[in-house]
Amino acid sequence: MVVPVPTTFEGAREMEVVEVREYREDRDRAAVEEVERECEVGSSGGGEAKMCLFTDLLGDPLCRIRNSPAYLMLVAETANGGGGGNGREIIGLIRGCVKTVVSGGSVQAGKDPIYSKVAYILGLRVSPRYRRKGVGKKLVGRMEEWFRQSGAEYSYMATEQDNEASVRLFTGRCGYSKFRTPSVLVHPVFGHALQPSRNAAIRKLEPREAELLYRWHFAAVEFFPADIDAVLSKELSLGTFLAVPAGTRWESVEAFMDAPPASWAVMSVWNCMDAFRLEVRGAPRLMRAAAVATRLVDRAAPWLKIPSIPNLFAPFGLYFLYGVGGAGPASPRLVRALCRHAHNMARKGGCGVVATEVSACEPVRAGVPHWARLGAEDLWCIKRLADGYNHGPLGDWTKAPPGRSIFVDPREF
Repeated sequence: MVVPVPTTFEGAREMEVVEVREYREDRDRAAVEEVERECEVGSSGGGEAKMCLFTDLLGDPLCRIRNSPAYLMLVAETANGGGGGNGREIIGLIRGCVKTVVSGGSVQAGKDPIYSKVAYILGLRVSPRYRRKGVGKKLVGRMEEWFRQSGAEYSYMATEQDNEASVRLFTGRCGYSKFRTPSVLVHPVFGHALQPSRNAAIRKLEPREAELLYRWHFAAVEFFPADIDAVLSKELSLGTFLAVPAGTRWESVEAFMDAPPASWAVMSVWNCMDAFRLEVRGAPRLMRAAAVATRLVDRAAPWLKIPSIPNLFAPFGLYFLYGVGGAGPASPRLVRALCRHAHNMARKGGCGVVATEVSACEPVRAGVPHWARLGAEDLWCIKRLADGYNHGPLGDWTKAPPGRSIFVDPREF
């Protein structure tokens, strides 16, 4: 698709032709990485230096969508750019994927969950020199065309609540509505291992067992993927862990679901470290020195169990905790035991942090240890793409009230 985009050259107003096309891995990788770098630098703003989070995709621009059932990456390219080669320059990009998820459920026992085909937009980037010229809107529009061709009924995106430019683009110019407000909870990985809980027994489930348990517990939870079996079988999924009160007898997952204990919790771990790395840039020297001091003390005297700040100012990896849930009055305590277990896994794996994303009303949220300064408040925006409705009981999902829980797919975190 070719669209004219107004651009200024040496004070004169001209029309510059911009083409939106599919990303070509064999020829576009270097140019895409350059746009990513420009946008990361631009996010820190001008003037006074500010901290920003830099993402290293490890040479694979598709890494955040590659594990999805169907995905596409588009680039915006100008024919009059100053980039090398034939004078064309990539000035923007967008990623998207399509999958089937739970979009609602029935309050009546025995009713099947309602599934919808949804699309997810992520990684929208426009070179700072070409912003406010309609490039981002054109990229979104072209991606939505592919979504519709793929049969998606809804499209949604996620951004931080304080990202005014992104919110303004999607809600003001692209027709999206504010939908859900989950929280990203982040905990640093200390230099010392955390003591396992004595009051909880943790069992690693086989993928088949995990699938059965998840389909049983998350049957009516928004955004639960229909292909959860594919998620659990990915190489990046390091396992699903079930926590029950110590002394609880285990026979089989089927027996567990028939007669669950009074309290229990479940969680899966996804290895983002092998897909991308993060790095905090622009931190003051005093902050860096203080972090180094905590690590030195933790390394010298690990028995003191002093919380230490990992080196977040160099590339670091993370483990993402997904499918966090449970039931019963002690479920938050059991989730805490699972988080300690995941922390120790991340420590052995060389990660800097562990993270999860949960809804504001998530029943087990209180059990997730986190440092508030490391986390973020997200905003999910949604748009209905289909002209009609496939499920009468659900109606327009964009107008549905939030549930207590939400399932965050690790493939697109």
